[in-house]
Parts: sequence; C-alpha cells; structure tokens
Amino acid sequence: MLMRTDPFRELDRLAQQLPGPGTWSRPSAMPMDAYRDGDQYVIAFDLPGIDPDALDVDVERNMLTVKAERRPLPRSENAQTELSERPLGVFSRQLVLADTLDTEQISADYQAGVLTVRIPIAERAKPRKISVNVGGDRKVLDS
Repeated sequence: MLMRTDPFRELDRLAQQLPGPGTWSRPSAMPMDAYRDGDQYVIAFDLPGIDPDALDVDVERNMLTVKAERRPLPRSENAQTELSERPLGVFSRQLVLADTLDTEQISADYQAGVLTVRIPIAERAKPRKISVNVGGDRKVLDS
C-alpha cells in the first residue's frame, strides 16, 4: 500500500528526467514498478550498470529512500568518445509507505541491474476472524 504524494512532486520528478546528469543535490529519477504479491509489497527499481557499493536504501518512519550513483567507466587516456547515451550521476526515489506496512522487516536484493525491495504487510493490517458471543454460544463471524 503505497501512498501517493502531491501532484507537484510528480511534476518535479518529470522535470528531473530531462537530459542532464543527476547530482547529490538534484538527483535524476529512476524507473520503478510496484505491486502487491500475497502478504507483501514488491518494488523493483531499474538500475542497470550500478555498482552494488553505490546503492543506498534507507527507511525513516514511513519514508523509503533509494539512492544510486552510476559512475563513468574507466577509460585509457587515448580513448575518444564517439557516442554517449547512458545517463551518469545520481539517481534517487522517495516513497511514502502506508502505516499498514512492516518497515522493520524490509528486505532488498540487487540482481541483473534490478533492485527489488520487499515490504511485508504488518500483522495488524491483515484480515482476521472475530468470535462473537450469541446468546451464550460462541460463533465465528467473518470480519
């Protein structure tokens, strides 16, 4: 259960996708998918070519922050650039998480250029049966 942020923040995110490398003070956005899979939410971030040491995943209260930096590949002094289309710099994404998610049990894996973050749904948010006393007899009713 991800919570939407204000529409102006979305406009800022779109503006950041315009050409130009991201910096620590103005990072570029990274593409992502988010979906529910059973009792957890899964968020997949596209981060091809990112060194795992350049990944930073933090959660503070309900805010999940993912930052990554793609550095230029080392080249010899004689190398001459013919074409450069791969974006370099800093990439970042912040998501507001619903209170129904268990931020204490977040896990993250990085494989084949995709960072996958899994956030379980908190036990208190899962549906449960409530027993109801009816005339001295106990019956279980769906909640």
